[in-house]
Amino acid sequence: MNIALVHEWLVNYAGSERVLEQIIQLYPSADLFSLIDFLPEGERTFIMNKTVHTSFIQGLPFARNKYRSYLPLMPVAVEQFDLSEYDVIISSCHAVAKGILTKSGQLHICYCHTPIRYAWDLYHQYLKESGLNAGLMGFFVKLALHYIRMWDYIAANRVDYFVANSHFTAERIRRIYGKDAAVIYPPVDIDAFTVSTEKEDFYFTASRMVPYKKIDLIVAAFSKMPGRKLIVAGDGPDFRKIRSKAAQNIEFLGHQSGNILKEYMQRAKAFVFAAEEDFGILPVEAQACGTPIIAYGRGGALETVVENETGIFFGEQSVESLIDAINTFEKNQDAFSTTVIRKNAERFRKERFKEEFKLFAEEKIMGYRSGVK
Repeated sequence: MNIALVHEWLVNYAGSERVLEQIIQLYPSADLFSLIDFLPEGERTFIMNKTVHTSFIQGLPFARNKYRSYLPLMPVAVEQFDLSEYDVIISSCHAVAKGILTKSGQLHICYCHTPIRYAWDLYHQYLKESGLNAGLMGFFVKLALHYIRMWDYIAANRVDYFVANSHFTAERIRRIYGKDAAVIYPPVDIDAFTVSTEKEDFYFTASRMVPYKKIDLIVAAFSKMPGRKLIVAGDGPDFRKIRSKAAQNIEFLGHQSGNILKEYMQRAKAFVFAAEEDFGILPVEAQACGTPIIAYGRGGALETVVENETGIFFGEQSVESLIDAINTFEKNQDAFSTTVIRKNAERFRKERFKEEFKLFAEEKIMGYRSGVK
């Protein structure tokens, strides 16, 4: 069987790349396609140092750092990949990878990390926070996103089978595309983390600082609790704005390596997570360190955190709701067991992902071989 793997962009090793890594290990002879490939030479082992077939976006001006600005061109770019010689296509998609063109007799399985958030769920929030609700530029952005939505809906019909990274994402796929999706949780390298039973007197959060991650909410809440220390890791467009509003009990680390993040996760009394994520790997990694989670009770966190066993939820993305949750945690923190928390994290081992994805894919491939999709 000739197999092609399609990924959006290769610029670093993040959540979707961890999924791609495991799929490549399952199908090491598959050819790899990506709109762009700017992986450094020393960071290509997770794709087995494969040659990557890229699109015309690879050669456009400033593509290395400004590739997201070419979103309106990405549907055209992904459709230029000629995959007509392949029997099976597996796409790893959070934007346009599912839109590759197939023909009769080909099988297309899409692992969907999320439907395009800024075109669907976060559309109005994105326009508001970017100041694009009005004006000429706002008009053109709205027009572009309208086009992206129409194309994205059509592209979803090119997929034979969807796999979602959570039940939350599967529901969004059903609502937006009208398609059913199997659920296979993404892989987490649980063995890279060790439990620490010695927790120190600080809370920890980490994220890229963009609006929907709600780091500003966490900082605002702790600014009203001067007796409680918060350490924040991460960088991004909102870094300076968020730091400028922080009280003295909040420490900013900026961007940090995985080993530093691991150390703070191990030592923190709790990891704070305020985003509505499709899955959310960081809360799972924190639990692998035996650290409780204080999370917004929506999205993937409801599937990775067990309330009152491995963490607690707050019901609204508001300062008051988060402060109430932290106060509740303070009163009950001794009830949380590092052993129980670690055991919960082990549900998401990368070995489990490979076993489940292979079983799913091989079943569909066998059906394809027998002429039944």
